[in-house]
Amino acid sequence: MERTLVILKPDAVQRGLIGQITTRLEQRGLKLAGMKFIQIDHDLAAQHYAVHKGKPFYEGLIKYITSSPVVVQVWEGKRVIETVRRTCGATNPIDADLGTIRADFAVEIGRNLIHASDGAETAAYEIPLYFKEEDLVTWSRVTDQWIME
Repeated sequence: MERTLVILKPDAVQRGLIGQITTRLEQRGLKLAGMKFIQIDHDLAAQHYAVHKGKPFYEGLIKYITSSPVVVQVWEGKRVIETVRRTCGATNPIDADLGTIRADFAVEIGRNLIHASDGAETAAYEIPLYFKEEDLVTWSRVTDQWIME
């Protein structure tokens, strides 16, 4: 099983969209392996966004992600990274396909509600920033046989 990190950003939390966004991922057949409600501090944000350091939007990313609590989640499933990213929609909500989280709930790239790891290497880097391995739960659902072959 593949795992990915999802962050429900400050705008998702402030707008009361935690449940609706989480429900969409559950309805796709993905399995939640871990979840926390946290306040990201500057140091953690700098680690998370290190790949963007030096870019013009870096400071804005740090300021925003630390501005309010977030929900961090780990999801698992077959092709979970691709499935989550397609469910989120394009980074710029204007470009997102109708029916995706960003198309349905967001209007600006700087307030696009959700972060999702963009690949296996990224997920492997990001997940341990927020979760110890013992914080994550691997479990079986009785519905798994109806969701996956």
